[in-house]
Order: sequence, then C-alpha cells, then structure tokens
Amino acid sequence: MNLVASFKIFYQYKYLIYVLVLRDIKTKYRRSVLGVLWSMLNPLLMMIITAMVFSTLFRFDIENYVLYLLVGQVVFTFFSESTNFAMGSILDNGALIRKVYVPKYLFPLARVLSSCMNLLFTFPAVFIMMIYTGQAPTWRIVSLVVPLALMLVFCLGVGLFLAAVAVYFRDMFHLYSVVLTALNYATPIFYPEKIVPPEYAFLLQWNPLYYFMQGFREVLYRGGLPDPHTTMLCAGLAGGALLVGLATFRRAQNHFILAL
Repeated sequence: MNLVASFKIFYQYKYLIYVLVLRDIKTKYRRSVLGVLWSMLNPLLMMIITAMVFSTLFRFDIENYVLYLLVGQVVFTFFSESTNFAMGSILDNGALIRKVYVPKYLFPLARVLSSCMNLLFTFPAVFIMMIYTGQAPTWRIVSLVVPLALMLVFCLGVGLFLAAVAVYFRDMFHLYSVVLTALNYATPIFYPEKIVPPEYAFLLQWNPLYYFMQGFREVLYRGGLPDPHTTMLCAGLAGGALLVGLATFRRAQNHFILAL
C-alpha cells in the first residue's frame, strides 16, 4: 500500500476515524469532573513541581526556565502518549477487527490523532505561561504548525511499527516503557543541552526527539521561526519513520487475526 492509496482510504473512512478519535477522548476523560481541563492543568502542575525541584537543587542557568521546561514536557508527553496508545490499538480493537473489514492502520492513526487533540488542549496553558513570563505570542506562532505536523507524522510512523510488533511480541509494552524512561533523560527536557559532556554528545545527536524539541522551542520558547536545518532533519526523520512503520505494519497486518 503506497502513500497515495493510504490517503485515499483515509478520506474514505474519515467518519470512522472521527468516531474513533472521539471515542478515545471520551474514554480518557470519562467520569472526570474537569474533563479536558486536565489537559491544561496537568502540564502546569507538573511544570510547577519540576521547576521548584530543579531550580532549587540544580539551579540551571536557563533564561525563563519555567517556559523552557513546560514546552519540553508538553512535547515529550505527546510523543509518549501517542506512541503508547497506538501500540495497543490493534489488541484493544481485536473484537472489531475479527467481525468486520476495516483498514487496520486506522486504529493506530486514530490513537495518534486523539493524542494530538490532547496536545492542542494543552496549548492554552502554554500561551498563558508565555504571557505570564513576559513572552507574549507574536505572529510567528502560526509557524508552529510546521513542527507540529512533522511530529505528528513521526509519532504515527513509530506508532504503526509498535502496533504491529506488539501483536506478536507482548513484551514490547514493558520494553517500550524502559525506552521511554531512557528517552526522558536523554532528551534535554528539564536540563540545558550545554551541560552534556562531549563524550555523551551522541545521546543528543542520535536522539530524534531532540530535534523535534528544538523545533517546538524555536517557536514557543525563543519566539522565532522554525530553523530550516532542524526542519529538514525533522522532515527526514518523520518521513523515514512513516515509511518504516507502514512497511512493517503492511507486512504483519494480514496475520493479525491469527495472533489476536
């Protein structure tokens, strides 16, 4: 299945995708009093706690550390949540897959899109913090769509790969939690990249999240436009992840029913 065919199927089943995304969002906030407001409150509360700890214990020399930390947390949370949800999408929808024919890649796609909606719900909190810290958004904020779109494609590619592998290798859920923990510390979310020793610089150079983090911070933290070099790197990473994810998923999907 090539990309053109995938987009045609995407359009054909757009209503089903809408229903799946809406279902995932409703499931996440079911019986929650504040509902989607938690998408704004959660990153703010985590930011306050983390900022108090690290600004007191380590005293990182970062201008507007609160906003630096919040942007990093929001980006990493989106990657972690979207790929984790996508990984279990085929297993969670096994009953539906057995009964009717539905293009199976729609399930991880819906999970990633629902996580993207949750990310959009957090942006008001980011904008409030930008204004509070004296860095009000300018017209350049519209360029945020570039790193956001690339990050979405990258998460979809990773999610497709994980969803296919998890059907046959259930230990992937435990293994991936370890990978996310490692990425959390290997990505400059709460610390400045300049404190990384030269012998460990490869942890940043070979970490795809580092480049996506830079793309978001260039717009939200520094108030600029996406850097062309970083944008090209992110585009390559997103395209490569999508191709690998689609190829892996396509190869495995015909045998999903036997493994579910």
